Amino acid sequence: MPRTPTSILVVLGVADERGVPAQLCFGGAGLTVDLLRQPDAEVTARQEQTVIANLLEELDYPDDLGLQVGNRYHLTTYGIFGFALISSPALRSAVEVGLRYLDLTFAFSRIRTRETDDEFLLVLDASDTPDRLRRFAVERDAAAIRVLEKELFTNWVPTMQARFTFPAPDDTAPYTQAFGVRPEFGADENVVLLPKDLIDRPLPQANEYTAALTQAQCRDLLEQRQARTGTSGQVRDLLLARPGSPPSSDQVARMLAISARTLRNRLAAEGTSFRGLLEEVRQRLAEEMLISGRLTVGETAERLGYVEISSFSQAFRRWHGMGPRAYRTAKLGRTAQV
Repeated sequence: MPRTPTSILVVLGVADERGVPAQLCFGGAGLTVDLLRQPDAEVTARQEQTVIANLLEELDYPDDLGLQVGNRYHLTTYGIFGFALISSPALRSAVEVGLRYLDLTFAFSRIRTRETDDEFLLVLDASDTPDRLRRFAVERDAAAIRVLEKELFTNWVPTMQARFTFPAPDDTAPYTQAFGVRPEFGADENVVLLPKDLIDRPLPQANEYTAALTQAQCRDLLEQRQARTGTSGQVRDLLLARPGSPPSSDQVARMLAISARTLRNRLAAEGTSFRGLLEEVRQRLAEEMLISGRLTVGETAERLGYVEISSFSQAFRRWHGMGPRAYRTAKLGRTAQV
């Protein structure tokens, strides 16, 4: 599912504060800062996980990094999704909207609710997340939920209990500060708990018209993104697997067990084409390879499947309005100044 790069930019902000340059976080993600700052930029969850994994490795996997990142996810971070939450009539309906359009957020956890006589629980299941990212994913998602709760109620903020399956860190103070009470560690499941007297409390900024309008926009946005995850996503993966000798459209069609015509029609229905996807993959990889400074322009062209450097240079000028050497000089010069 495509997502905005906002979450990655939040992660990069934390990386910068801890002395980790953005370029060290981009390895293998096919991203650049300029690309992330484009108004219409989109990334995948896989790219975001790659950035996070690189940062975790650079920092030697600190216990509370997910918590620190999650504390920065505000209602405005989510765009129209955030407005849909804040305009909901009560917290229960905001939770329902949040889970209905969860794919518009940056959560790696699958979230479900469970209600008892005394508690309303949000259960976080990050079992689909790679092991090395699981603690980060749960911490970040739980902390982000806590921030949303604070901003939904503005003037009255109750504590939020949390239970985590992972062991207690040496320093639990950041967790107590984030949730208002020390979480339980070594639990059977990862959950955040809402008091029953809170779940049906009216939200101070509820607005029936705004709620209906923003939920309709969320629905449309989700449908647009879902329409582009199918065949185009599979084609991107196949092209990324062999950037030096990318398969032809006919070969990709055979790999997907469909006809070449069906491939063209499906990609057209998703608003793209095989040639457009190939250009997109090559452009992103070219930017990463050039900025890393480890490869010459000729080596970059070869790794991207160009027979002649001139063909690569012409394509790069079409993408950026300048040649690859000038682009690298400009980017590396800017990085050195920073």
